[in-house]
Amino acid sequence: MTQIAQLSEAEIEARFRVMGTKPVAFLIAGFAKEREPFSVHFGAGGEMFLTTPLAVEPEKGLLIFDCSGSVESNQRFLLSDRNIFIGRPGGVHVQFTTGAAREVAYEGGKAFAVALPQYIVRLQRREYFRVETPRVNPLEFFGRMANGSLLKLPVHDISISGLGVDAAVLPEGVTPGVVLPNCHFSLPGDGKDMFFSATIRNTLELERRSGTRHWRIGMQFNDLSSGDETRIQRYIARIERERHELS
Repeated sequence: MTQIAQLSEAEIEARFRVMGTKPVAFLIAGFAKEREPFSVHFGAGGEMFLTTPLAVEPEKGLLIFDCSGSVESNQRFLLSDRNIFIGRPGGVHVQFTTGAAREVAYEGGKAFAVALPQYIVRLQRREYFRVETPRVNPLEFFGRMANGSLLKLPVHDISISGLGVDAAVLPEGVTPGVVLPNCHFSLPGDGKDMFFSATIRNTLELERRSGTRHWRIGMQFNDLSSGDETRIQRYIARIERERHELS
């Protein structure tokens, strides 16, 4: 049995999240001290810019960070009420979500400030727990391309960080870096769609034993809610338990 299949929901929660005002402030203050780079995604995941945490003011509950180099991007960012920060300090995936930002003065220049997040997700690479989805009644992914065309593809594997889908032919416009702003799927037996944006991370042409070729497309979730992350963890744990029982 894999490690994830043995974890309770409480253990999953404890493993992936850093919670509490003081631990969150302490962790982000460390990122600021080391000037760790982060990307901040906004506009329903359709836009992003690179930034650096500058300071934490725990008494005010604030995180201060660099503005974008684009005036237009900064203006659009200030209209966003949900922002997702993603970084890899020390090779560890770190992600947290904040509310709307405001412009502030910091050390003689302009910066942004947001309320400190309620929690931080920290994931070691080995903790992604990516598993192949069942081939019977496969999980179906739906996404909308920028040109309006619809993607409907079977899911090959899934983790809380993203998923891989299969395609007989690589769809036009699907290349690394492309953001799909409107995506959804429903976990078997769950009955409730998950809605999110996703970024294409990689495409790979593969050959089956029969000699036919197909494409594997890797995607990263940009703005999956914490509740949906938990639902995916439960789904992964269920798949692993069922496979263990059959082995």
